[in-house]
Amino acid sequence: MTHDHDLVLRPSAAQTEAALNPPPGRNGGDLVVETLSGLGATTVFGLPGQHALGMFDALRRSSLQYVGLRVENNAGFAADAYGRITGEAAPLLLSTGPGALTSLAALQEAAAASAPVLAISSQVPTAGLGGGRHGYLHELPDQQAAFRGVVKSVHTVRAQSQIPSALAAAWESALTAPHGPVWVEIPQDVLLAETSLPAVTAMDATPEEVVPRPELTAVAAHLLSTAARPAIIAGGGVVRADASGKLRRLAERLNAPVVTTFGGKGAFPWNHPLSLQSWLEDRHTTDLLEDADVLLVVGSGLGELSSNYHTFKPRGRVIQIEADLGKLESNHPALGIHADARLALSALLETVDERPDPTAPERVRTLLARVGERIAAQELTLEQGVLASVRRALPDDSPSFWDMTILAYWAWSAFDPRRPNTMHSAQGAGGLGYGFPAALGAAAADPSRPVLAVSGDGGALYSIAELATAKQYGLDVTWLIVDDGGYGILREYMTDAFGEATATELARPDYVALAESFGVPGVRTSPGTLEADLAEALASPGPSVVLLPAVLRMFAPTHLDA
Repeated sequence: MTHDHDLVLRPSAAQTEAALNPPPGRNGGDLVVETLSGLGATTVFGLPGQHALGMFDALRRSSLQYVGLRVENNAGFAADAYGRITGEAAPLLLSTGPGALTSLAALQEAAAASAPVLAISSQVPTAGLGGGRHGYLHELPDQQAAFRGVVKSVHTVRAQSQIPSALAAAWESALTAPHGPVWVEIPQDVLLAETSLPAVTAMDATPEEVVPRPELTAVAAHLLSTAARPAIIAGGGVVRADASGKLRRLAERLNAPVVTTFGGKGAFPWNHPLSLQSWLEDRHTTDLLEDADVLLVVGSGLGELSSNYHTFKPRGRVIQIEADLGKLESNHPALGIHADARLALSALLETVDERPDPTAPERVRTLLARVGERIAAQELTLEQGVLASVRRALPDDSPSFWDMTILAYWAWSAFDPRRPNTMHSAQGAGGLGYGFPAALGAAAADPSRPVLAVSGDGGALYSIAELATAKQYGLDVTWLIVDDGGYGILREYMTDAFGEATATELARPDYVALAESFGVPGVRTSPGTLEADLAEALASPGPSVVLLPAVLRMFAPTHLDA
C-alpha cells in the first residue's frame, strides 16, 4: 500500500542539473528573494540598512518589484495596505535594531487590522548573538523580544539552509485566518555568505482553513431561524474573507438589520433596506442592538469602538463568529464559533430557515431617521458637506486610506464606501501617520485606479517624507490634508475635559509649496471648491496634494451619559 506521505516528487533531469550546478555569485540574500518569488510574492517594501544589504543586493538579481520608502514605519504601513488590498502577504525588508524597531507601530496596526505582512529583519552577525555585550552596531540583547508581543509569530534563522522553510512557515502563518504580521530574523553573515545551495524554485505554504464546527452552526442556525428580532454586526473579518455576498444573502433570508463596524466598512450595502450603516457611536443604534433577541456578530471582537465604548450590553443571545481565537467571547458571553467568516456564513446559509418580517425595513428607517435628527440638531453642516464632497469626487472603485483625524472619525460612521475592501483606516491600533504611506502601498498593489489618502496636518507631518517616494515611483495617490493648525481631535478632547487644550497647537509648513518642492502638484482648496479640486487631482495621473484649511468638529458622543 502506498501512503500519501510516502509520495516524493522526482526531479526532472533539468532540475537535477540545475540543482547540482547552481548559478554562481549568490548569497543568503538570494535564498530570501528566491523563496519569496517561489511563494508567489511580486512586490516587496522596505528600507536598506547595513546588516540587511545581502537581501537588497539580491533584489537586483530577482524579478521582485521593490518599493522603497523613507521611514521604516511608513514602509510597514505601505505593506499593510498592500496586504489588505490584495489578500497576499506583503514582504517588508528591514535592517537591525533601530531600523527594525521603527516598524513596530506599523506592525501593531497590521496586527490589530489582521493585515498579512511578512517582515524580514536582519540581525547582527551570529558571533554577536546570545545576549552578551559585544558592541556590534545596532546590537540588542534580545531583538526578538521587542516583536513577540506585537506580531502573530516569530521565526529565527541561523543557517542558510533554514531560510526557505522559515520563510514558508512565516508566510503560512501570515495568511492563516486571522491574517496578521509575522517576523523573520536573519543574521548579517548568513545573508552575506556565498551559498552553494540550489536556487529555490517553488515552495508549498498553503494556509490552514479555520473551519466551523457543524454542531455549533446547527445551533446558531436554529437560534436565528426562530428569533423574533435578530440583528447582525458585521466586522472586518467579513471583508477579509470576501464574504460580503454571503452576508447579504443571510441577512435577506432572516430579514435581519445589519450594522457594519468601522473595520468592516463595505461588508454590507450602505443603502440596502436592512442596512443600519455604520452608526455604532450612537445610542439609538446601541439600543436597537441591545433589543435584539438573537445577535449575530461576524468577524468582530466587539472592542471599544464597535461596542460604543463598552456601553453596549446585549440582553439577548449572542452568536459570535471569529477567526481570532483570542477575541472569541472576550467581551461578551456568546455561542462562540471559531471559524473563518466565509466558511461559517456558508454553513449557516445551508441550514437557516427563511424568516419573513415585513417590519424590519421600517425599524431600520426609523433608526436612521433618529440618527439623522440627532446629527442635524448639532449644526454640523460644514463637516457633512466636506465628507459629501469627498464621496462625490472619489470614484466608486477607488480605495481610500484615512489617518487618525476628525474627518476620518466622521467617515467611520457616515461615509459610504460603495464597495467592499475600499475604505481603510488606522482605527485598529490608532497610530498617527497611516493614511498617506498606506495609500502608496495600495497604489503599488493596483496602479489601474487612483487612490485617496486623508490626513490632518498633525498626521501629515509623520509621513511628509514619503512625497519623495510617491514622486520617485509615480504612484497615483491624491493626498487630502485637512489643516486645522494642530491635533484637532485632541484639542477637542482636552477642551471638553479640562476647559482648555495643552500641547495641541502646531507650527507647520506651507503644504502646497512643500509638495511642489518634491515635484508633486499641490492646490489649496476650500469647502466650496473641494469636490472639483479633489476630482481633478484624482483624475490626473501621479501623486498630488490637496490642502483644505478648515477646523472641523466632531458630532457629540452618546456613550458618556450611558
